[in-house]
Amino acid sequence: MTGAAAGPTPDKPAVRVRGLRKTFGPVVAVDSLDLTVAPGEVVAFLGPNGAGKSTTLDVVLGFTRPDAGTAAVLGVAPREAVRAGRVGAVLQADGLNPSFTVRQTLDIIASLQLRIPDIESVIAQTRLEGLLRRKISQCSGGEIQRVRLALALLAQPELLVLDEPTTGMDPTARAFWEMMRRETAQGRAILFATHYLQEAADVADRIIIIDRGRLVAEGSVDEVRALGEGTTVTATWLGLSGEAELRAALAPVSDSLLGMEVHGSHLELRTIAPDDVARLLLTATPAGHLGITALSLEEIFAQLVGHDHGHDHGHDRAAAPAT
Repeated sequence: MTGAAAGPTPDKPAVRVRGLRKTFGPVVAVDSLDLTVAPGEVVAFLGPNGAGKSTTLDVVLGFTRPDAGTAAVLGVAPREAVRAGRVGAVLQADGLNPSFTVRQTLDIIASLQLRIPDIESVIAQTRLEGLLRRKISQCSGGEIQRVRLALALLAQPELLVLDEPTTGMDPTARAFWEMMRRETAQGRAILFATHYLQEAADVADRIIIIDRGRLVAEGSVDEVRALGEGTTVTATWLGLSGEAELRAALAPVSDSLLGMEVHGSHLELRTIAPDDVARLLLTATPAGHLGITALSLEEIFAQLVGHDHGHDHGHDRAAAPAT
């Protein structure tokens, strides 16, 4: 089958969500969320379980409609962009037939495209040459993710939406993102949800963090890191009697301390004045082996979303059918 290809729209965002709200009965899954992805941009979408990530992706993919707010993909309604083959998706569960070979799977999905895809080019892009005769049921988790990526690329989409794309493929995750960077070099935008914070830091141009359906942070990796409160000072104090002795020694800088941990002779201090704390430890105590490190992305994430997520406040994946 053939059809007219929609041209790229560099003047329009790949994704533009404004005031998005989605509820399931009494549960608010997404609450007044704004989200933008520019053409050629890689955006990591982070949040704890139940934060509303997958519900938001469902709206972007046209699987469900918002109760309030607007969502546009490549300048048109999400379902219109998807129907036109302008959006590809790699989802956690997408119904691959385990009895089909990789080649059969590619051929069947290719036959459904509006445009005749270059299957051989996609196979080369995703390095599937050696797997074509293998049944889906015989593929590893990482190999299945590569198959899913190939299926998403068949339509030559302008936007790729990826939900936990590297789950089960840690050894080959670097190669996967090298492939993704080649896609963005062609102007394709990527929006991906992940639980791997280091992955987000390594590959994303911008990070968006949501919690309980609301935006809590947005920006480059450095901008998000700057939102964290405090710096960690570590030291070794041989013979330290305990936290009381440490607190007494640090009394002159106590107002700058955000937290402290004592593990035998090892100290970890979180402070807004790391230079002052380090200087005091070196000049007024027996402490040595000092280190000063910025907060990790994991620590900043924990600060931003909190630790009380025993009861999810949103759905990880919309349970209701699109209407």
